[in-house]
Amino acid sequence: MIQSAPNKETASIRWLRSATSQSWLDQVNAHPLEVLIDHAHCERKAAGFAVQMMFRYLCEPGLGEALSPLAREELEHFEQVLVLLKSRGRYLEPLPAPNYAAQLSSQIRRGEPERMLDSFLVAGLIEARSHERMALLAEHSEDLELRHLYGDLLASEARHFGLYWTLAESRWPRDMICSRLVQLAEVETNALTGILANPEDVRMHSVGVVCQR
Repeated sequence: MIQSAPNKETASIRWLRSATSQSWLDQVNAHPLEVLIDHAHCERKAAGFAVQMMFRYLCEPGLGEALSPLAREELEHFEQVLVLLKSRGRYLEPLPAPNYAAQLSSQIRRGEPERMLDSFLVAGLIEARSHERMALLAEHSEDLELRHLYGDLLASEARHFGLYWTLAESRWPRDMICSRLVQLAEVETNALTGILANPEDVRMHSVGVVCQR
């Protein structure tokens, strides 16, 4: 799913309409532990989202069987990150989050079945962006231990956004999914467009993309 970007400094995924910029990578390398703490929060939220979907659509065939293992895996990643943080003398501290996920979530339609479709696609876009950025860090982090951590997580992150696509594709026609995905991917790019006022506020999903339209 990962393809080399034209400048070879970023990676792109078919879900995404933009590639992460070099400036984001430079900011992360300057503040790696802050991003690691934020990463722990992201894994926690991803597990919570999967559980929330299981309970919202309690009787939806096949959903619990698909999302329960995903939630467990997200919590395993959360625990991995906590262990590494503890070894560095840090823990799960509160951090101001970027508006990224909130902007995407605001696009989820209220009525069903559109709400379910949008929920799958928004979750998939977030997982796809996480995968893209972890791939960059696995290759370019200046911290060898962090390179190994992000590299170890890549395969499962790819499965996660693939799972959300599969859940959507098994319930809606592909043209309907792709049409909505294009719209949401545009919102995703807009949410990451701009310049970070304070580089020390860098997060896993803070601004920093290069549009590839």
